[in-house]
Amino acid sequence: MFTITVSDEIKERCPQFKGAAIYAKVSNSIFSEGLWNEINAFDAELKAVSKIEDIKNQPVIAATREAYRRCGKDPGRYRPSAEALRRRLLRDIPLYQIDTLVDLINLVSLRTGYSIGGFDADKIVGTDIELGIGRNGEPFEGIGRGELNIEGLPVYRDALGGIGTPTSDNERTKMGIETTHILALVNGYNGMEGLTEAARMIQELLRKYTQSDGGEVCFY
Repeated sequence: MFTITVSDEIKERCPQFKGAAIYAKVSNSIFSEGLWNEINAFDAELKAVSKIEDIKNQPVIAATREAYRRCGKDPGRYRPSAEALRRRLLRDIPLYQIDTLVDLINLVSLRTGYSIGGFDADKIVGTDIELGIGRNGEPFEGIGRGELNIEGLPVYRDALGGIGTPTSDNERTKMGIETTHILALVNGYNGMEGLTEAARMIQELLRKYTQSDGGEVCFY
């Protein structure tokens, strides 16, 4: 397991922040029919009860957007991933089908509103990870996005640099079909409320769809 710390700059700007880390051994797959049945069911449910203008008021998403403002980023230009996923569905744009681990994390984000980092744990350099704030000119290659301006974004860093923000994770540590160990980081900018349930949801889906025992959870 990794040692995850929260920097003083995050504590000062986002004093409510609490995080959950799930580390597990997994067996990834290209596609899971059962998982996509769950994703499609959520898609139908969301469209039945929500409008696109409601998304930013969902409590977890609203707290993440406020954290962006406090750290120096405009959440209207750099959307948290959970918000972007919900907006995609409500605009009738299908989710990308990537692989079971990525699709699983996306489902939990959709259900809960948490922007969740999902990393291939074996690609992380060192065992210490710190959550800080992105700096001017700090290099970061977002997955499928190229170079991402992370100045003012909350960012997790390993020994080499940034690995994930609530907007996008880094190509360097992304999960793939070869991934056998996952580290999922749940960002609770509204505190502990709902965080335990989100972590348990990840564990449950890992057990159902990745031949995992659900792994270990710690809070930070």
